[in-house]
Formats: sequence, structure tokens, C-alpha cells
Amino acid sequence: MATDAMPRFPDGFLWGVSTSAHQIEGAAGMRGPSVWDAFTAEPGRVKDGSTAAVACDHYHRYREDVALLAGLGVDAYRFSVSWPRVESPGGLDFYDRLVDELCAAGVRPVPTLFHWDLPAGLDWLERDTAARFAAYAAVVAERLGDRVGTWITLNEPAEHTLLGHALGVHAPGRELLFDALPVAHHQLLAHGLAVRALRAAGATDVGIANSHGPTWPASDEPADRDAADFYDVLLNRMFSDPVLTGRYPEGIGELMPGSPEETDADLEIIAEPLDWYGVNYYAPTRVGAPQGTETGSGGVTLPAGLPFSVRPIEGRPQTDFGWPVVPEGLTELLTGLRDRYGERLPPVMITENGCSYEGLDDRERIAYLDGHVRALHRAVEAGVDARGYFVWSLLDNFEWAEGYARRFGLVHVDFTTLARTPKASYGWFRELVRAQRCPPVG
Repeated sequence: MATDAMPRFPDGFLWGVSTSAHQIEGAAGMRGPSVWDAFTAEPGRVKDGSTAAVACDHYHRYREDVALLAGLGVDAYRFSVSWPRVESPGGLDFYDRLVDELCAAGVRPVPTLFHWDLPAGLDWLERDTAARFAAYAAVVAERLGDRVGTWITLNEPAEHTLLGHALGVHAPGRELLFDALPVAHHQLLAHGLAVRALRAAGATDVGIANSHGPTWPASDEPADRDAADFYDVLLNRMFSDPVLTGRYPEGIGELMPGSPEETDADLEIIAEPLDWYGVNYYAPTRVGAPQGTETGSGGVTLPAGLPFSVRPIEGRPQTDFGWPVVPEGLTELLTGLRDRYGERLPPVMITENGCSYEGLDDRERIAYLDGHVRALHRAVEAGVDARGYFVWSLLDNFEWAEGYARRFGLVHVDFTTLARTPKASYGWFRELVRAQRCPPVG
């Protein structure tokens, strides 16, 4: 673990932590059902058989959690708004109270409008869901916009498409493989329509949280390099190119629903200018030519017949989730985005970065975060305009299909008593933020 003083980031750099509604709120009876409620009700879908009906009970304990944020000293808190809760009578009242509590504590609220908990009855395969999302965004902005300045439209549409609709290991549990591509397009269209709705409501600080990681070819053999290039298009560029350039990568646009003219019109909406671009980073992916059924990141089994295979990254420490720890991948990623998109890339914020480890004395998490913050600073030194860094996550939570087996929090949650206990990493991050605000010496 590094012991050198952390280099200083530019003045005004935003330090924060992230969560999502379905993973922490609980109070399932006080909102409408989501696709995740249906998914977790099916036996075998979640590894420990759990649900998010209670989760961290943040809905009832939000004041306690905001006090933890205040104690941490962060500038901002990224949370998500539950679309199914907003569709329920009085559902926005909770977010009114939460935003008021954050503002009173001096913590900037940064809501994400969609973090995978689609209301039951809606379907991203249907184009109309994008319009429904924009209408929902307008309702939330009208209610909270007098106190919320920074907005995120979507969280990780790539993962929601791949895991939920192509491979079926997340809600809604479909196994469509490449027939899931309309899900990607409709989410991106929803993003663009939501940006317009937020602008109409007066928002001036709008971004998206896309997941990204470098794609490393398994070797220099042409077949491995071609497979890695395809994977990079599918998981990275298919979601960044449309947002930042108004075009899909070559060969992708014609696979999307609608005529070429309709796709072009949609891309004008998808490419609505952003104030900043959010990056969720966890690890690179090593990719080679297909070898049959493969195990991908996080133990996800990939079916045979795909034009690539995911290979292990060897010689690196691993998190409890089995993810390799590669801090320099963040520098590579950010400088690569800058080189690819140039002036089209707005300022960047790291909207998620974190790791799963057990224990209150979580020195591995401290080492992980320390390494990644330093890697981010190296990107800043290389000329990347990075404006913020959000740790995933404030609390241990319901980790989707993993249930409660993976702990990403700076704060330990006892899921029997719901007691919160700050971990060693909470104290480390508090001191990092405090040191960044102190006047430089000399």
C-alpha cells in the first residue's frame, strides 16, 4: 500500500461517493414493482436467494446515512432515483426529503435517473420506453430542480443491455444475444430525450455514467486482435461514439431498429451536448479469439458462438469478486478517450470506482482506492480534464445477482440489525478529502 502523500488535484475537483436506489433503499411496499422484483422472485436468479425488499433500509435511515456523508466530508453524493417509486403516490416525497437533508449537510445531490430498476410493465425492447423515460425525467426535474444542479441520465447501459437482455444473468433475465441491440439503442435514445427534458427544466450540468475499460488483446495474433477490437466496439464504443460523435461505430448502425433515416434522426437526439462525461471504471478486459464457452468478468459464463472469448488477466491481485486490480488501466482508459474523441470529449468525472472486500480493517480496499486515485492524477497530469471522483460505494448493499455476498462499501452494514459501521477505508477517504482541501505547503 502506498504511503507517499497523495498529489493534489485541481481546485474545485469534486470528491464523492455513489449508491443506487434498488441496492440500498428497501421499503419495497412503498413503491411500484420493478423488473428486479420479478427477477429476484424466481428461484436461482440470485446466488444467496435474497431480495432487495429491505436492503439497507436507506428509505427509513437516510438521515443516518447523510450524517455518514457529512462525517466523510465529501463534496457530493451520487444516488439514483427509483422510477418505480416515483410512479407511486407520494414517491417523490422521499427524494424531496433526501435532497433537503443533503443540502442542509452541505453535500451536493447528484441524482441518476435510471440505475437498472425499470418499472414492471415497461420494456427497453419497445421504443416508447424512451419517451416514457423522458416524461419521467421531466417530472423529477420539475420537483427537485430548484435544489439539484447536477444530473446523470443513465447508469451503465452497456451492462444493462449485456447482462440483463443478452446473457440473462440480470433482470429482466433475457438471453437474446445480439437481438438485444435494440435495448442499447432505446436506452441511448432515452438518454438524449432526457437531456432535452432536463435542459427544458433549466438544468445546466448534465452527464451520463457509462462503464468503460481498456480492452487488451490476448496476443498479437490477428485473430485475437480482431476479437478484442470487436469486443471494444460492443462494450465501449457502441455507447460512447453515439453520445460523443452522433454516430455508431462502423457496422453497428445498420443493426439498430428502424430505417437508416430514423436511426440518423435518433442519433441527433442521442448526441445532445453534455456538460461532462461520466466514466465507471473497475478493470481492463483481456480478449481473444473464441474458444467455446468461457467465463467472463465476475464469473459470468459466456455462451459458445460469440466472436470473442474473455481471458484471465494473470499476475495481478484480485478483489473478492475475482476482478483484477489494475490501477494503470484507468490512466490508459482516460488518455485513450481523450485521444479518440479530442474536443468532442467534455470534462470527465469518474462516477464509479471501487472494489469488493470483506472486513472492517479493509486494507485491500485502501490500497485499491489509493492506486486508482493516483492513476487518475497521472491522467490529469497527461492533460485529461477530469473534474471529479466518486467511490463505489458508501454502503455495503444488495449486489444484484450476487445478493449480499459482495461488499463494496466504505461503511459496513449488518444486514440483520442494519447497523452501520465505518470501515478503515472510510477513515482513509475522509483524510484524503480533507488533505486535498488544505492549502498546499510552501
